[in-house]
Formats: sequence, structure tokens, C-alpha cells
Amino acid sequence: MRETKKTAVPLGIRHGDLVKVMSGRSKGKTGKVLSVNRVKHTVTVEHANIIKKHTRPNPSKNIRGGILDKEGPMHVSNVMLVCPACGKHARVGHTALPDGTKVRSCRRCNTAFEK
Repeated sequence: MRETKKTAVPLGIRHGDLVKVMSGRSKGKTGKVLSVNRVKHTVTVEHANIIKKHTRPNPSKNIRGGILDKEGPMHVSNVMLVCPACGKHARVGHTALPDGTKVRSCRRCNTAFEK
């Protein structure tokens, strides 16, 4: 069997974006993107996909043992970007500005997400 090398691909969602969860057990929740894994195509959204993590105590690092609640990763196809202009979830498009730069834009109202 030949091993395929996984490469990072650009996604339409970046760290710090406001997204809405469209499917899964956290469907309907909105939150900020905490991290993006471009190789595995996953994002971590705050207050969504809460998982239980069992930790053991480590006195050298001041970590108490127990069960922690933390955000787990979810596939990028399960979230949609929330447009700051229209306030609704929308697909991400790309628009070329007059100076030649490309920016992400809302497919509903055609406003750019960045300046």
C-alpha cells in the first residue's frame, strides 16, 4: 500500500471567526472558532461539541485530576460562517478588490469580511 501525504488545504473559515453549527449534537449553537486544523479539516468552536476529558493529577504541573469539560473538534462542513453585516449564516465566497487582493465575502449580501 502506498501512503499518501496529507497536505494542508485552505478553508473558508479562520481562527476568530463567528460560526454557526449546522449539524451534530450542538446544532444551532454559535461561537468563535478557537482553532483550525487544515490537514484534518476540523475546527474547534467555543461552547460547542463539549466532550469529557479524564485527567490524572500531576503535581509538577499543578494539574488536579478529574473530569474536565472541553470543546472537541468538528468537521469544517458542519459549520457555516455568520456574516457580520446581515447577521445570518452564509457560504463563503471570494471577491477581487480593485487593488488586486482577494477577500472573503458573504454569498447572501456580497459584503467583504475583511477590509
